[in-house]
Amino acid sequence: MHTTIERELALKLVLSGDRSVPVPARLRYRADDPYAVHMSFHINSDAPVDWAFSRELLVEGLVRPSGQGDVRLWPVIQEDGPVLCLALHSPDGDALLHAPAPAVAAWLQRTLRLVPFGTESERLPVDDTLYALLGAPDGSDEPAA
Repeated sequence: MHTTIERELALKLVLSGDRSVPVPARLRYRADDPYAVHMSFHINSDAPVDWAFSRELLVEGLVRPSGQGDVRLWPVIQEDGPVLCLALHSPDGDALLHAPAPAVAAWLQRTLRLVPFGTESERLPVDDTLYALLGAPDGSDEPAA
């Protein structure tokens, strides 16, 4: 059985220094994919826009500038409180989003209680995957006991 932890968030898509529009989003963490977090943005399209990046990057982004390339994160303090800035780059364009940092941090704490840092590899079905790809060590189709 695999556990999923989800959280709906109200993000802001930054259009300019003083203009933004709300963007509903969902954070998702699956214990069977323990290194990644998934974020779905619900925009005016038939399907949500999905991004995946490392959970460690999200944790680091809450306390200092982190990431490079397609996903960059950094914390800021605004009039209405702490914000996590997410700069996303894709072939379709760039986006700067603001997420409520306390809500992201609370959600991350739930994921860390489920799968603490350093225990992620214990959740991966490495042996089963290797046996499926390579067969059993004795050359049969059955894995050794």
